[in-house]
Amino acid sequence: MKFKTVLGITVAATLAMPAMAQERGGTLNFARYDGSRLIDPIYADRNPDIWMVGSLFDTLLRGSADGNSVEPGLAESYSVSDDGKTVTLTLREGVLFADGSPMTGEDVIFSLDRARNPDLSPWAGLLGSIDTVAADGNTVSLSLSAPDPTILSMLATFNTAIVSKAAFDAAAGDTDQDKSAAIFAATTAGVGSGPFYLCGFEQGASMDFCANEHYWRMGADGKALPYLDGVHFEIVPDDATRILRLQAGEVDAAEFIPFSRVAELEADPSIDMQLYPSTRIIYSPINTRETRADGSPNPMADPRVRQALNYATNKDALIGVVLHGAGQPMSSPLMAKATQYAADLNPLYAYDLDKAKALIAEAGVQPGTEVTLTTLAGSADDATIFAALQQMWGELGLSLVVEQVDNATRGAKNRSGEFDIHTYGWVNDVNDPSQVVGWLGYTPTAKAVGTGWENAEFNTLFEKAASEMDAEARKAQFARMQEIYAEAAPLLFMYETPFAVALGTAVDGYVQTPLGNNIFDEATVSR
Repeated sequence: MKFKTVLGITVAATLAMPAMAQERGGTLNFARYDGSRLIDPIYADRNPDIWMVGSLFDTLLRGSADGNSVEPGLAESYSVSDDGKTVTLTLREGVLFADGSPMTGEDVIFSLDRARNPDLSPWAGLLGSIDTVAADGNTVSLSLSAPDPTILSMLATFNTAIVSKAAFDAAAGDTDQDKSAAIFAATTAGVGSGPFYLCGFEQGASMDFCANEHYWRMGADGKALPYLDGVHFEIVPDDATRILRLQAGEVDAAEFIPFSRVAELEADPSIDMQLYPSTRIIYSPINTRETRADGSPNPMADPRVRQALNYATNKDALIGVVLHGAGQPMSSPLMAKATQYAADLNPLYAYDLDKAKALIAEAGVQPGTEVTLTTLAGSADDATIFAALQQMWGELGLSLVVEQVDNATRGAKNRSGEFDIHTYGWVNDVNDPSQVVGWLGYTPTAKAVGTGWENAEFNTLFEKAASEMDAEARKAQFARMQEIYAEAAPLLFMYETPFAVALGTAVDGYVQTPLGNNIFDEATVSR
């Protein structure tokens, strides 16, 4: 099967249009909940770092607006061979790095070889199918060890962004990590291929992006993006303070607005309250092992009990008390609606107390049986979830008790299986369902998100989907996996949440993608 996309016609059509008046210039002041530590495509492993990468570095391909496909980026066209083992990309002519130096095939080879080096990047596995990367002029060829239906999505993922080999080689330091740190500290134009470059940084306090005057993408007025002169980020961890600073006009945007404040800000005429669709899901892994860590019988090893917990959980009520209505119940057991191939199984375990009681009785669970919910200490949301579930599951005769721990301890308990059920969440990093499905359901990845659940048909389907090049066949495989997972219910399926960002009315064109990436390419601010 061969896929090919050429952007030339689109570019020509755009350039043929008459230039329109377009707001340009100014600095957008953005209040963040947390700061970046290092923005290097291959080393970024925290959301505050990952979500900034796309502003500084471009990828060969770009995710589409709806997140369900890819489109040309630094590569103006691409194709996949009939056997699925060769990807050929034609680089766009005239692309310059932020220092004005030209991007070449050697930069692509250097960048992808860094990205797939397991000694360097925690994300190397995403490119595990690549055997070699070669370039001949503007033509880049990837030879794969096996057909890989995810490879185009991976070429649109942050870790495969293209960096300047010359600028990187010239940076101070003996190791790749040293050079990366030196580039980050330098805050000068050079290594990046994105719409901005990092021009200021104070750890834990602020960060500045300046417009890349050599950026290749054109705006609506026929001139190069971005429209802004720059973006100034201030780190404001306190939710209330971020909002107060926005209301006072001291910043133009504030992220991670508490859902309890959304309705208030929606009613404020000076604020544009945005709820961006996301791939963020909130769920709770359930220990499915026959015995608990202490050797006692585990009632939740019975799928009927896990089903009962889901039926006894009023998801709409949880969304009301935790998200203040700003969310929706999970309709796929494995992913958010914004993820490619997400099945719509809505209602997924709609609230049905009678059915839950019948399943509990059928499973022989005795009244007073104790179940422990492990939550994050200090999390108001987790405390609310516990209080609600304690009341809801009390109707089944279960005694829900809480265990409050820090994040590191919760993760360790998940890996060791020392839990009954615990709170958790997820946001996709890549534009493909394989990542979240592998994490939540494929046993070899992480014991099916620590639950210990295993299903031979599911595992086989996941492995087949990893090399299935027929899109419809692959979609059917993921559909069946979602059916299997829904019936087994190794999770308490709770809800999806949007990304809540409050903007001043002077801001236009800012977007946060379903993967969480902050996009300032076409943003404007009117003073």
